[in-house]
Amino acid sequence: MKSVCVYCGSNSGQDPAFVAAARAVGETLAGRGVRLVYGGGQVGLMGEMADAALAAGGEVHGVIPEFLALKEIAHMELTQLHVVRSMHARKAKMVELSEGFIALPGGIGTMEELFEVWTWAQLGQHRHPVGLLNVEGYYDELVAFLDKMTGQGFLAPGHRGALFVADTVDKLLDGFDAYEAPDADVRIKTGQT
Repeated sequence: MKSVCVYCGSNSGQDPAFVAAARAVGETLAGRGVRLVYGGGQVGLMGEMADAALAAGGEVHGVIPEFLALKEIAHMELTQLHVVRSMHARKAKMVELSEGFIALPGGIGTMEELFEVWTWAQLGQHRHPVGLLNVEGYYDELVAFLDKMTGQGFLAPGHRGALFVADTVDKLLDGFDAYEAPDADVRIKTGQT
């Protein structure tokens, strides 16, 4: 795997473990020779992760829409900064540049990006792994709800299983290395004809 996109908060959150995890992601990707692709910001978990990757000698590509870059939150010391026209263009460019996707703790933007890229995988628009870095149980309730969706017949077990959940970035990346994408046409059998 040559590149991983990481979605995460533009804030740091209240638990210092979130910042530590963001830094660990940046350092680990750099140490494995994997390019980091992210939202291009210099603030919050995004900035912590990018700075850690750069300090460890990693390659970091940021993708940021013009309206955010103009507010001076773009990280100007990256390997490459892609300035795009819109949030839609940002997400498409991040997918284009990446071979795997990780969500760190974050807010509604992180959730939106995670669910969109996971949906694209379900629909066969890409065949790359998607994972949650479950720092200090941040995603426990979300994982429980996804299991409920599966149990209630709204999410196929194969696609539920395609979302990796781990508490360290090494575990996620090891899972990514063994990943085999489920068929895009997997359907939930309801017993109806």
